[in-house]
Amino acid sequence: MKVQLLPSSFDGSCPSQRQHLTCFVIDDSVAIDAGSLAMAANPVQQEQVRDIVLTHAHLDHIAGLPLFIDDLFSILTEPVTVHAVQDVIETLERDVFNWSVYPRFSELANAHGPVLKYEPFGTAEEFTVRHLTLRAVEVNHKVPSSGFLISDTRSTIALSGDTAGTQGIWNLVNSAESISAILVECAFPDELNDLANVSYHLTPSRMKLELEKCDRNCPVYVVNLKPMFRERIMEQIAALKLDSVQVLEVGREYKW
Repeated sequence: MKVQLLPSSFDGSCPSQRQHLTCFVIDDSVAIDAGSLAMAANPVQQEQVRDIVLTHAHLDHIAGLPLFIDDLFSILTEPVTVHAVQDVIETLERDVFNWSVYPRFSELANAHGPVLKYEPFGTAEEFTVRHLTLRAVEVNHKVPSSGFLISDTRSTIALSGDTAGTQGIWNLVNSAESISAILVECAFPDELNDLANVSYHLTPSRMKLELEKCDRNCPVYVVNLKPMFRERIMEQIAALKLDSVQVLEVGREYKW
């Protein structure tokens, strides 16, 4: 399984490690979230990605979705399929694809047919997206949000999504046959614990408590570092001296 966190910030013409938006692309064909999908997908990904799985509907996770469909509108030979819980789908239709903010692509078609369709999934549900099998679980965020176990025929990874302290994702991880990697969020430094609390995110100290719920010995990659605090968060993670924990590099292709 090949996984890439797409860039969303640039230093001049070069991608930076600052993560303003979230979009993971798996095997160049399935996107998990769409924050920077329209802005940073390479030509192969633009051609192949037609399935987008959403963790939740916050802007940093969906910003590139309407632009991605807009860019490809005239050449799509199959609709872009958005997989999400029903609450997220309703938010998209009410607040984004509402004709006021952006066209309601679910009502539009090109010469080949519809350009957008929705596939809802339930919490604690297993479903298939192309060659991947996903198991969804509700996580603890300010809005309806999902984490996932994501499997192909050879490997399984866990993705926490945006969350505060939670349990369901760790139950899935601990009960899985094998786990190749865990991607866990850590948005704020410890000194902003109150902000992390009200926004339902983790700090390094809170992340450490979450990882204590995990019985697996596998690499852990930290994601969703707020760009203003990236260096401070990295310092605090390093000070914890947690084995197998490292910050995921934006733009790098990982293979598990």
